[in-house]
Amino acid sequence: MIDGIRVSDEVAVIRYDGDRFASPLHRHARAQLLYAMAGVISVTTDSGTWVVPPSRAVWLPPDTDHVTTSHAGIRFRSLLIDTTGFDGVPDCCRVVEVTPLLRELILKLAALTETQGDRAVSEAVICLLMLELAFLPVQPLDLPAPTQAGLADLCDRIRSDPARAHSIAAAAAELAMSRATFMRQFKRETGMGFGRWCQQARMLHALPLLAEGRAILDVALDCGYDSPSAFAAVFRRSFGRPPSAYFRPPPAESVDRG
Repeated sequence: MIDGIRVSDEVAVIRYDGDRFASPLHRHARAQLLYAMAGVISVTTDSGTWVVPPSRAVWLPPDTDHVTTSHAGIRFRSLLIDTTGFDGVPDCCRVVEVTPLLRELILKLAALTETQGDRAVSEAVICLLMLELAFLPVQPLDLPAPTQAGLADLCDRIRSDPARAHSIAAAAAELAMSRATFMRQFKRETGMGFGRWCQQARMLHALPLLAEGRAILDVALDCGYDSPSAFAAVFRRSFGRPPSAYFRPPPAESVDRG
């Protein structure tokens, strides 16, 4: 189910608990903080794709055109926030770690949709949430999208078939560029080297599969790795945890009050 309700003049909450989710291209006049409680959700804009696994959230500035999708069942809470008067608000999309405090603040605002809470309480929660958000580290869960047509088409094909090997030489030849020109243009368009971008595409492809409970061997092969150990080593370097533990909730988050 999906429903939304205004908590105050500054914040509205959207709740969704259900099967696979897909939205059309849309935008919100307010900033959005989208928190994945269970499942994995992806947010795509003209600038790239942000993947949001459980215990993370994605921040979208106001008036950002985006599409939101999930690969399987999903539970999320989305806050639409009027950021007028708040300093240090991110002006670009970013995925952030949801600390225990931020989680409680999000769930408190969601709970206020079910009661006629005190306005002073909701305003205090919103202020504390914005302060906590400002100090959170950015998570490496985004995949920048190039704007140049040839590079954009190449990246779309890589994302649709991450198991296929893509060499710099073959990519450059396909776009009728020298190796040096291709590498320079790709880095300028995405801010990442081609090899690093392909690795990130594989890692972000893996997250929804792991969230669905797929075996690590199957996920490794689906992402183009020859063995689970090779896949696990890259995954750990990328996310700081092995794939077997990535979706294991910390003890403090094991009880859901949302």
